[in-house]
Amino acid sequence: MRASAGRPSRGWLTAGGRTIPVALGRGGIIANKFEGDGGTPRGSFRPLRLWWRADRWPRPRTHLPVRRITAQDGWCEDPTERHYNRPVRLGPSQSGDRLAREDHLYDFIIEIDHNTRPRIAKRGSAVFLHLARDNFGPTAGCVAMTRPMMLRLLAQIGPRTKIVIG
Repeated sequence: MRASAGRPSRGWLTAGGRTIPVALGRGGIIANKFEGDGGTPRGSFRPLRLWWRADRWPRPRTHLPVRRITAQDGWCEDPTERHYNRPVRLGPSQSGDRLAREDHLYDFIIEIDHNTRPRIAKRGSAVFLHLARDNFGPTAGCVAMTRPMMLRLLAQIGPRTKIVIG
């Protein structure tokens, strides 16, 4: 993945000989990622699993491990918590990034290994590949694409795929 010239929150993803437009973080691609900075982290990552809304779409073809998103699924973004940058179960009043969103951005989420081994507080959490807004508006640090492109990408990648951002 690389940023578009003159538009740091837009970019291009190349996979399997195809190049597609993507939305990036509002801060563009950055080397020194911090929680809340709006940047998409520069680096080389591996996809870990697909999270998917089974209540909205059939299970897509993929070589990744797959997990259905439930109403209780969330992601810990609090660097003071021991589950920082990990999936968590959220009750109705608990805070965190809820994976079961009203919009369709998280209907398909590719979890990547950004800030996982080791997990370092404040170095960024919940950096995913997910669906884009209609206007390809910037993300909070993720990489976002259209649903047809996400489905094509899912059919091609597996746990050994290398995702290079930058």
